[in-house]
Amino acid sequence: MVIAKWLLVVLAVLSVGALLGGRFGLFSGKAPTDLGVREGRLKPPSPTPNSVSSQSDLWPGPRSADARIDPIALRGDAASTLARLRSVVESMPGATVVESRPDYLYVQFTTSLMKFVDDTEFWFDPAARVIQVRSASRVGRKDFGANRARIEALRERLAAAP
Repeated sequence: MVIAKWLLVVLAVLSVGALLGGRFGLFSGKAPTDLGVREGRLKPPSPTPNSVSSQSDLWPGPRSADARIDPIALRGDAASTLARLRSVVESMPGATVVESRPDYLYVQFTTSLMKFVDDTEFWFDPAARVIQVRSASRVGRKDFGANRARIEALRERLAAAP
């Protein structure tokens, strides 16, 4: 009985500590310095299952089988599609547009409770005539499908946007 009470106290302290750590940004990770487009490609997806990329097949080496995601289809020209995409992104909670150009958009998504940060890039690929996408968590090995779900939600909202 005494051990069970101590165990509950320890779990409560750890939970509160984790929440406070998140609130103070201990789980936000460092911003990557190697984002952007290089030789027609976005950064490769992580080797762990915490990212998605429409260009995952272009990179050698081990990748999570779940890393592959479809690119985003154009709606009109590239600039108007990216402008609509930016508008949709800006309406989402936790989104911060870091860089925006006519052919590229870089957004950081921060979770409200634990302050985890995901880095998301969109790039108009002129050869394929689509918007290539990459979204990855900064910390941890798994994201429990959060990056995929966010990109699919963006895709749906973009399709519904005027």
